[in-house]
Amino acid sequence: MLLKLETYFDRFSDVMGWIAGVLNLVMLLNVFYDSIARYFFNSGSIAMQEMEWHLFAMVFLFGIAYALKEDGHVRVDILYDRFSPRWKAGINIMGTLLLLLPLSLLVIEGSVWYVTEAFTSGEISGDPGGLSHRWLIKLVIPASFVFLIVSAIGFVLHNINIFIGLKAPPSHHYEKDIL
Repeated sequence: MLLKLETYFDRFSDVMGWIAGVLNLVMLLNVFYDSIARYFFNSGSIAMQEMEWHLFAMVFLFGIAYALKEDGHVRVDILYDRFSPRWKAGINIMGTLLLLLPLSLLVIEGSVWYVTEAFTSGEISGDPGGLSHRWLIKLVIPASFVFLIVSAIGFVLHNINIFIGLKAPPSHHYEKDIL
């Protein structure tokens, strides 16, 4: 049952990774178009430049959920590497429950008013020719942390499965990757 649940959450995280990848491609095309227009045709666009920042933010914020699932997040491995797989799983579970989830809930709670204020005030870019509907990019903040919570649930399930022995721990051989 736990393995099946983990699979569903992993699929969600994989979709978030795919979305981040597609947004990265869109950002690449946007930068390419903006650069060509600006340097070859002298017709830059403030809106296109702002879209670059917005797309970068979306790639980063949506990619966090996938990075957690793939265990690609930054961690201090001085002690962690020496622990047994069961200890590592326990640390991952406790760290997620005590640190990641409360922080995510705080960010969601703290950013919803930010989105609401931008929406109700009709906030637009301060630059002439910039993007309107500023609330849309601000909405990415709480949405991405909701996605992170969903991915964190899958991460906890993954580590519970390792902790109770239903699943073998992943083998990371960083030394082989470097050589």
